[in-house]
Amino acid sequence: MRSFALIPAAGHSVRMGQPKLLLPIAGKPLILHALAAWQQSRVDEIVVVVRPGDVALADVVRPAGVDVVIPTAAPPDMKASLICGLAHVAAMHRPNANDCWLVAPADMPGLSPRIINRLLDEAAAHPGQVVIPTIGGRRGHPVLLPWSLAGEVAQLAEDKGLNALIDRQEPHLVVCDDLAPDAKGPFADIDTQEDLNAFSKQAASRTN
Repeated sequence: MRSFALIPAAGHSVRMGQPKLLLPIAGKPLILHALAAWQQSRVDEIVVVVRPGDVALADVVRPAGVDVVIPTAAPPDMKASLICGLAHVAAMHRPNANDCWLVAPADMPGLSPRIINRLLDEAAAHPGQVVIPTIGGRRGHPVLLPWSLAGEVAQLAEDKGLNALIDRQEPHLVVCDDLAPDAKGPFADIDTQEDLNAFSKQAASRTN
């Protein structure tokens, strides 16, 4: 089973008011914290979808050894970014029915490689199922999907996102409470300056 991580990073950071993925946390851009988790995991390929013209972000992620996908037009939403990323994986890696793909937003600096690896183990034991981690009963990211569902993303209604596809399945929920004290770490995303300050404080405390 091969695994492909898809990271949609083509948003405009509307709520933050500035390009949040390049904001520093503990001395390096936010997105590199998320990419580090993928790199430390057992996923086979990492694909980052970047908005056309976002040269600064592309220049930051390329040295991380990931596939950078730049669509010809800016994706209007996460679903469109995923469609671009999935098309890249299909063309470059030719996945088969035994393979899987994983999705998590780019603004999750606390993403856990141990949770990613647990999902991969569970996917191997439960082939063909969507696999979702939980902490304290709360679902989080990444979400793992069998490659057989990749083509269905583009068939979703215009007003429907990936959750609509997931909701049609019977996901296998994986309890990960033993890997994190609470969901505020690995499942937390950065939407506001307050979120950024809180995570930066946590990161600083871990390095001191």
